[in-house]
Amino acid sequence: MSNKIVKGTLILTGAAFISKFLGMIYVIPFNEFVGSQGGALYYYAYNPYTVLISLSTVGIPLAVSKIVSKYNSLGQVQISLKVFRISMLFLLCTGFLAFLILYGSSGWLAKRIIYSDTYGNTVEDVQTVIKMVSFALIIIPAMSVVRGFFQGNQSMEPTAVSQVVEQIVRIIFVLGSAFIIIKIYDGTVTLAVSFATFAAFIGAISSCFVLFYFWKKYAKEMMGRVKRSRKQIYVSTKELTLELFSYAGPFILVGIAIPLYQLVDSFTFNRAMIVAGYGEIAELSIATINLYGHKLISIPITIATGLSLTIVPALTESFTKQNRAKLVKEINQSLQIVLLLVIPAVVGLSTLAFEAYGSLYGMENLHITGDLLMWYAPIALLFSLYTVTAAILQGINEQRYALVSLSVGFIVKLCLNAFLIHQFAGKGSILATGLAVTFAVIINLWRIKRGIQFSFMQTFKRFIFMVIFSFIMAIVIIGVKYVFYIFFPAMESRFIATVMLLVGVMIGAIVYLLLAYKSTLLDFVLEGTNILERFRRKGRANR
Repeated sequence: MSNKIVKGTLILTGAAFISKFLGMIYVIPFNEFVGSQGGALYYYAYNPYTVLISLSTVGIPLAVSKIVSKYNSLGQVQISLKVFRISMLFLLCTGFLAFLILYGSSGWLAKRIIYSDTYGNTVEDVQTVIKMVSFALIIIPAMSVVRGFFQGNQSMEPTAVSQVVEQIVRIIFVLGSAFIIIKIYDGTVTLAVSFATFAAFIGAISSCFVLFYFWKKYAKEMMGRVKRSRKQIYVSTKELTLELFSYAGPFILVGIAIPLYQLVDSFTFNRAMIVAGYGEIAELSIATINLYGHKLISIPITIATGLSLTIVPALTESFTKQNRAKLVKEINQSLQIVLLLVIPAVVGLSTLAFEAYGSLYGMENLHITGDLLMWYAPIALLFSLYTVTAAILQGINEQRYALVSLSVGFIVKLCLNAFLIHQFAGKGSILATGLAVTFAVIINLWRIKRGIQFSFMQTFKRFIFMVIFSFIMAIVIIGVKYVFYIFFPAMESRFIATVMLLVGVMIGAIVYLLLAYKSTLLDFVLEGTNILERFRRKGRANR
């Protein structure tokens, strides 16, 4: 894999990791302010909002990234700028339309999310927060086109910086408004959550300012590239629009898969839990799985998301130039980097699930929340694989099969969700999601293999080593926990849970990385990136 891809991956993944880490950290004080009922209310608003963001952008930002990369590689920079203008105008319109739809349908959605007012939030509460979050749809779709354009030009810094700034501003507004409403004015949880969802609009505005700064910074350079480009060819607006939409639709799949599965929960979870006799823990369970627990598993998923955003333009370039050797190497390395980092992360999180949830969100009902997190953590690996394999399909011009895999996964989730919840309560929703994403990943892998006659043998062999090393790591962590709890009361305070979490993470990371390094697995997976060599040079310099 080229250093350009690795650098871009590190920038986007680093920014996304910071954003996800901040997103995980802020829900700790937010949970103290609003509790599980407020967390469930927050999720009820954000889920349809996230789905509408994906639908209103119709995959255009990533499609812009792909087309810009394509025409830049052909020396036709002026066509890239024309694609950008077409996309920006279109998404300004769809964003405003999405706002009108979400705001206008808030009452209808609320009535279908809340099956009974007996166990917590009311229909009016849900309607209010949905209305508040809808304003962000006016800005975010058009803003995402700018990010896609920069990424297509192999410039990841604007996206990275704007993401981090957007998250910081949003979190400050969320916590500041929650503190003022709950602690100073003794207001309601509904009002606090309403302002927390409106923070998406405030964060989006701050991101626009950052992107405008980078646009002004790179404007002269882009105009210079237009003048230096090869003999210009003419492509009509109609032709570019058709090409854009031929790529765009399946690109929705990278961003919409998780919210789509969660949307099934929004409409079926509470009803199924109440009918099955679990009504008293319904909102606790859905908040644990789809908000607080999902914040934790989003950290390993971020690795895959950052990689997928980076590899699409690179794979497109290799595929367009018919450089098969480079294409095969990039696909192999993309999959292996994700597996190398995500497998130990999900195994470690499952092993330390009770400590992680207890230290971050409190010890109350830990027998329920910790158990749900332990089951939910492995889903991060499936989501990561789906994200990367869908991106690979897009890079090799097989994006229509990603639509097939998402549809199959959605149908599986829809058909099994209520049934499995009746059988296993909240864990049933997790099992339905796991089966759905597994089917989707298998379809994606099958099409990659058939589409370019690709062999997964190399990746599979290294996958076996990663599983073995993660298993050894888990055994060591369990042994450390056993010794730790001999001397300290088992899980009686957040402080003890936090200490055990930090010790477990540190020891687990050392064990896994040491095994991967000594076995030369790191050398093979990161071959050509110069990452290990840089660490070795620094190590020799410090001796």
